[in-house]
Amino acid sequence: MSLRTLLGACVLLAGSPALADITVTDIAGREVTVDAPVERVILGEGRQIFFAAVLDGENPFKRVVGWRDDLREASPESYEAYAEKFPQIDQIPTFGGFKDGTFDIEQAVSLDPDVMIMNLEAKAATDEAGYEEKLAKVGIPIVYVDFREKPFEHTAQSMEIIGQLFGEEERAAEFNTYFQEQIARVADVIEAQPDLERPLVFVERAGGYTEDCCMSFGDGNFGRMVELAGGENMAAPFIPGTFGTVNAEQIIASDPDQVIVTGGNWEAYVPGGDWVGVGPGADEAEAVAKLEALMQRPGYTGVTAVEDGEVHAIWHQFYNSPYSFVAVQRIATWLHPDLFPELDAEETLKELHERFLPVDYRPGYWVSLN
Repeated sequence: MSLRTLLGACVLLAGSPALADITVTDIAGREVTVDAPVERVILGEGRQIFFAAVLDGENPFKRVVGWRDDLREASPESYEAYAEKFPQIDQIPTFGGFKDGTFDIEQAVSLDPDVMIMNLEAKAATDEAGYEEKLAKVGIPIVYVDFREKPFEHTAQSMEIIGQLFGEEERAAEFNTYFQEQIARVADVIEAQPDLERPLVFVERAGGYTEDCCMSFGDGNFGRMVELAGGENMAAPFIPGTFGTVNAEQIIASDPDQVIVTGGNWEAYVPGGDWVGVGPGADEAEAVAKLEALMQRPGYTGVTAVEDGEVHAIWHQFYNSPYSFVAVQRIATWLHPDLFPELDAEETLKELHERFLPVDYRPGYWVSLN
């Protein structure tokens, strides 16, 4: 009998769930066998704490023995909110990413994890570097999830997989039901409009993060959110995949009815940059001023959305978390206020915090120029 099995038997005698081999099929279609419920987890991205917070509400960090060092830089307000309540997060070992080749296998082994949870977009890098095979040889399975590439196809499945790993299947099912109910509050209304006029919407991804114009979304991610919310994604014909770039001349030529800029506090990456710092606890007046400044760039000259004040900024991290349904609701009320007079995305976000998250709600996730 292995030490792990012996310990599982002791836990069973103590009245808690015993460890058992389970096989999950991850988002990459791989069958992975893991001893569950897992007790030691490496998060392939710090922002994966957004799903851990839903499933391990009392302490989202109780299983986390290591994580990528991106949450503090990519969403510092989120990091601060969790650090205030769970100061131990400053002690969690951090490591680099698979994509940039800074991941340290020896460090991972030293953390003795039961599983490593990776985002699907990292799979190409893991394949190229042979990380799956290398980690398998030292007994560390990788499980892929996805909230970014195809959030509306993969969120429920990803939460179900993680729920199995954590032994929190009921909690995952409760959240998935809530997710579908909140999406239906928009989708059902849009589907009931046979003659719906869909406004043309340009989504600028991380506007102001670089001086170039303009990163955007194809059919996936925020592009899909626009379609679900009853809009037409302007960039879809020009971006074959999920992410890409549209040149400034095309924005002027397409003349979108509404513009949505994704933003966040990226001071760690681009100090003093032109990005719009929306997010939990953001300074909304400053965000509005920076959004106004972005609309002065040549790519928005004479554009209908700018002339009419139909310009908005929304928290970028909705694009890579289980909370994307909130963004769909907010976008729907921007595009079709007449169809959603009683839908309040802020109330939904507050309810999400009250029902599923261990930190208090802080406003600041979006602003508009109108």
